[in-house]
Amino acid sequence: MLVKLSEILGNARKRGYGVPAISAANEFTLRACIEAAEEAKSPVIILTGYYQTDGINYYNRIIEDFSCRASVPVAAMWDHSSNFKESMRGIRAGFGSIMVDRSSLPYEQNVAEVNEMVHIAHVVGVEVEAELGHVGSGVNYAVDGNSALTVPAEAASFVKETGIDCLAVAIGTAHGVYKGEPKLRFDLLEELAAKVSVPLVLHGGSGTGDDNIARACRSGICKVNVANELMRACLDSLLEDGMEGNNIYRFWPVMEKGYKQKCLHLFDVCGCSGKAWAASQGLSPKFRMQAKTEA
Repeated sequence: MLVKLSEILGNARKRGYGVPAISAANEFTLRACIEAAEEAKSPVIILTGYYQTDGINYYNRIIEDFSCRASVPVAAMWDHSSNFKESMRGIRAGFGSIMVDRSSLPYEQNVAEVNEMVHIAHVVGVEVEAELGHVGSGVNYAVDGNSALTVPAEAASFVKETGIDCLAVAIGTAHGVYKGEPKLRFDLLEELAAKVSVPLVLHGGSGTGDDNIARACRSGICKVNVANELMRACLDSLLEDGMEGNNIYRFWPVMEKGYKQKCLHLFDVCGCSGKAWAASQGLSPKFRMQAKTEA
């Protein structure tokens, strides 16, 4: 079932677990992700961004169709929109939530631009995630537990000033492949969880380590973004199979298998396996009639 992001994150926050936000860029990865969520009886969040596909209006209709037919809660997010145009693309395409990333800007400009998008998005029922502090790239990011971290008092003010629905925080992770070992500041995370009034998000889940992810989810993280590890799982599955000769015709099923196995693992690590709930009122209004018809 297609639900609002706030429903998934609200339940996660109340019950002390996290939910993977899965980077699914096409029909094959989307199907594998939702099949894994149904098998694990887990809620799931689908991430799509401008860096993955140009045909977002068409692709979001595929996400909606798959999500409406799923037996578990599914939320969809337009990820990392870095300017007004990209944020509006996500809203116009019909995503139920958008990530408005202005984290590289000075604080006041970050507040102003995010607040503008919140006003626009909320009018049409779209929820907004923003980022404070800056989660850099693992290739050139100093993973020392101190670089560009989120300040708790500033984070609390940021939420009030912008009206966002969830906040991505920087506690020592990085996007992509790490150069060095991540050192997560769990003391900072616990302080953020105590002071910030909305669900917290962790970007850069790939390579962070199962123990770190699990502890972060127990300590207040409600959403964990993962992309690189999933793509790597697809490649590993293909390499393991070999793809020799006519095996190449099994390319997509083998790729999906690796992706699905990684999703199942992530649900367990984040603690959301078995946490799906079934309630028709969770469906967004435009899908309630379809659900009744199909039933």
